[in-house]
Amino acid sequence: MAEQTPPGRFMVYACFRALPGWYGLAKDEKGRAIAEYLARVDDFNGRLLLRPYSTLGLKKDSDFLLWIIAPELDQIQGLMEALRKTAMAPYLEQTWSFLAVTRESIYLKGHTEEVTVTVEPGQAKYLFVYPFVKTREWYLLPMEERQKLMSEHIRVGHKFPAIRINTAYSFGLDDQDFVVSFEGEDPKEFVTLVMRLRETRGSLYTVRDTPIFTCVKRPIEEILWSLG
Repeated sequence: MAEQTPPGRFMVYACFRALPGWYGLAKDEKGRAIAEYLARVDDFNGRLLLRPYSTLGLKKDSDFLLWIIAPELDQIQGLMEALRKTAMAPYLEQTWSFLAVTRESIYLKGHTEEVTVTVEPGQAKYLFVYPFVKTREWYLLPMEERQKLMSEHIRVGHKFPAIRINTAYSFGLDDQDFVVSFEGEDPKEFVTLVMRLRETRGSLYTVRDTPIFTCVKRPIEEILWSLG
């Protein structure tokens, strides 16, 4: 019997930085370019979800991040194509991109409703994003052992109810196994959560969980004007 493909939505976390040529533009030229960029984003209203975040000064090769969620990859590519045709495009470089798709976690089955995690973009001030790769040995462990390790992981996360996790799957789509993002109001609290997660046995099976992006939610127009 063929394995059924579960429903899900595609998401891309795309990072951009302003190129030096942008800084020297006159204010009216910047205004026209920004207005066109915003208009193209508005064109995709209703076709996809877009959440903008500033990373200005927080990562050397990123000034802002767009979190884009859509039912199909075509919509994401359509938005990117439209933005590439704007007057602002020559002054922006896309430095990072992480592609994944949402699906129900096999490790949440059997847990109570209070530890169930859903993937919906929230309104928290801060977003913390990173790609995640596990060892091949992890996938060869018996399911019962993996479940035990992940249950410990989930219990630790549940001690920080103000922090929301969004996990999406990248197997075969991109260079990582997962893309993980956390939403919260206090970066110091997130530091404590990550410290506690490092102490779980499941962390032994982590190959890579970098680069990490700390992002601040801001209106996209404000972000574009902040570029200098």
